[in-house]
Amino acid sequence: MFTSIAVFLETWKKESESTLRILKALTDNSLEQRVTKEDRTLGRLAWHIATTIPEMMSKTGLAFEDFKEDAPVPNSVNDIVNYYVNVNKQMKMGIIDQWNDQTLLEVRNMYGENWTITMVLDSLVNHQIHHRGQMTVLMRQAGLKVPGIYGPAREDWSQFGMEPPLI
Repeated sequence: MFTSIAVFLETWKKESESTLRILKALTDNSLEQRVTKEDRTLGRLAWHIATTIPEMMSKTGLAFEDFKEDAPVPNSVNDIVNYYVNVNKQMKMGIIDQWNDQTLLEVRNMYGENWTITMVLDSLVNHQIHHRGQMTVLMRQAGLKVPGIYGPAREDWSQFGMEPPLI
């Protein structure tokens, strides 16, 4: 759990940069990749990550321009990336301008439950990490190179003159 706005913003900076690396590795053609007809496409997952920021954070009282909960998934990776960058900027500025460390202890109704703001922020970070993991599987299926996030991706080991570990 986050104990200060500064700690959250530093964590979010690292995690959102990682998400951007994943998003920028997508291609327009890869957006339709899915495991089965019943599952989300790669584009839907990317869009879900991006739109969850204003959807979730607006419940805390932050305002976002041009947010439409039912907006269709764009056909362009560039559109998803630009939207993600924009809502990140709006969130960061809203937090800096409107919150202080005491705000983290305030409670909001989130999906029928009472969460502290720090719980909301923790959930937002974990949500993004969870869906990035799903995306990497679909990226492999689509033939895309997966960027290393918390360590080297399989293809990156050769840059160190090493074979990827079996485990």
